[in-house]
Amino acid sequence: MVRAAAYDCDVLVIGGGIVGLSTAYAITRAAPGTRVTVLEKEPGPARHQTGRNSGVIHSGIYYRPGSLKARYAVRGAAEMIKFCAEYGIAHEVTGKLIVATERDELPRLHALVQRGRENGIPVRELGPAQIAEYEPEVRGLAAIQVGTTGICDYGSVAARLADASGADVRYGAEVVRIDRRPELGVAVATADGSVVRGKVLVNCAGLHCDRVAMLAGDDPGMRIVPFRGEYFDLVRPELVRGLVYPVPDPAFPFLGVHLTRGIGGGVHVGPNAVPALAREGYGWGVVRPLEVAGTLGWPGAWRMAGRHWRYGAGEFRRSLSKGAFTAAVRRLLPAVTPDDLVPAAAGVRAQAVLRDGALVDDFLIREGVRAVHVLNAPSPAATASLPIGREVARRVLAAL
Repeated sequence: MVRAAAYDCDVLVIGGGIVGLSTAYAITRAAPGTRVTVLEKEPGPARHQTGRNSGVIHSGIYYRPGSLKARYAVRGAAEMIKFCAEYGIAHEVTGKLIVATERDELPRLHALVQRGRENGIPVRELGPAQIAEYEPEVRGLAAIQVGTTGICDYGSVAARLADASGADVRYGAEVVRIDRRPELGVAVATADGSVVRGKVLVNCAGLHCDRVAMLAGDDPGMRIVPFRGEYFDLVRPELVRGLVYPVPDPAFPFLGVHLTRGIGGGVHVGPNAVPALAREGYGWGVVRPLEVAGTLGWPGAWRMAGRHWRYGAGEFRRSLSKGAFTAAVRRLLPAVTPDDLVPAAAGVRAQAVLRDGALVDDFLIREGVRAVHVLNAPSPAATASLPIGREVARRVLAAL
């Protein structure tokens, strides 16, 4: 498919979520005149992870000091707030509480205080009476208040990035074949029979990034195992003023069931985390046998399940039982009843799992010949998307 000197663009980006569009934006800002084409299989931007999260601008408090997540989230939160203000995108710096409800959570809460300070994040430690000043209906033994957390509309951010980048963004362009030749470049065929040729490929395909890497002829060394996060809307949003989180389990990259007041004033409750039966499996009724077989055929999936089955059993129980889900919420917000929770749209997290069963804990970016692959970019990727985009752009421009 590749022919010499027949390039349609300099850089071909696969994936029109917030990371792919931030990359296009960063490339055209760093090197004006660089021709960028973005291929997105959906009819518009941000239809999966970007557009189906809780809209939180994360502070970076959870992440290991020195990690990409910590560095990019702290930097990205400030940049995202500035970007939203510059382009008139709905946002708000709300702060949040992380609340310990059991004594065995207190050491982990104190560890988060230290981690926040190491990451340069201002935190305030609270006792029960101070918790009530922020959130009168929330109960806990202790909490920390993180003032730099916020909320925004990431779908609007992605759309604005698409416009501001000046890239040729093509929707409804599902990639089915990649022909990469070191001496010539990369050609990508889409489902409608079109062929797009470029000098360098950028893989920001999210839920399908491992498959795209293999289409390009690179071994990603991991597989995406999709986890569905199920949400409810709170019928009585007046019960919560802002954002309230539990103390997370450090063994997992998931933050637990939390309460998030969104830009529109409603309160999102969730998510839990259960294996999805399709990469875009937003409900139990969405099953794609070939994708399930691909997950089950990856040794890391079995090793991960063997290590974490107890945690997973609790997540399954909350998925199948509204009463169990309500009980998890009541640890933070005792006034909640099952009638207060109405099902909302679910999301799916693209979690990279290594062959040994380890969950990839940090952003993962790998390079091949004429290719850069973003292989793990779940939360807080939306928060950190502008710095991630610049890092990918740096590598791409070096390849050019």
